Amino acid sequence: MQPFTTLTATAMPLRMENVDTDQIIPAKFLTAVTKDGMGDGLFSWLRYDDKGAPRPDFVLNQPQFEGAEVLIAGRNFGSGSSREHAVWALTEYGFRAVITPGFADIFYNNSLKNGLLPITLPEATVNMLLDLVEEEPEATIRIDLDAQEVTLPDGQRFGFAIDAFRKHCLLNGLDDLGYIESNAAAIDAYEARPVY
Repeated sequence: MQPFTTLTATAMPLRMENVDTDQIIPAKFLTAVTKDGMGDGLFSWLRYDDKGAPRPDFVLNQPQFEGAEVLIAGRNFGSGSSREHAVWALTEYGFRAVITPGFADIFYNNSLKNGLLPITLPEATVNMLLDLVEEEPEATIRIDLDAQEVTLPDGQRFGFAIDAFRKHCLLNGLDDLGYIESNAAAIDAYEARPVY
C-alpha cells in the first residue's frame, strides 16, 4: 500500500448526497478478485449511457477534472452494501482522498484499510470546497495527514479527525497484514519466551 503523508492535488466535485456503493461500483463488477481495472467501472451507471458512450454532463467525463486525486461529495457517502470493491474502484481510478460531511461507517473503515483517506469536514466547508473546485478546476488542495489539515490555495486551513492507529498505518503504507508483519520481531520474541 502506498504511504500517505501529504498530497497536493486538484479535486473533483460530485454534488450528490447518499452516494451508495452500488453507484460507486455496480454489482456486475463484483466478480473480480483483484483491484486491476476496477477504476473502469467507477460510477459506470452514471458515467455511461445504455450504449456505453460517456455522458458528457457527468463530472468524471469532464476534461477540466481529469487527473484529480481528491473527490469532494455530499453527505452519507458510501452507504449501502459493505463491498470493498467500492474503495478499490476509487483508488484504481486515481483518487487518494475523499472529502464529505459524512461517510457510511463500513465504507469509512474500508477506505482506511485500503489506502484511501476519508476526510470528514463540516457541511458548510464542503459546500465551499465544491464551489471553489467548480469555479476553479485547476485549484489545488493540500492534505497533510500528519498535521491532520486540509489547506486551500488562499491559505485557509481545516482540521480533521482520524483514529491514531489508522493514521499510523496510512502514513507508513501498511494494511492490516502489513502492520502485523511490521511487528514480526516482537511477535517472535513473545512466542519464544519461556512458559512456566
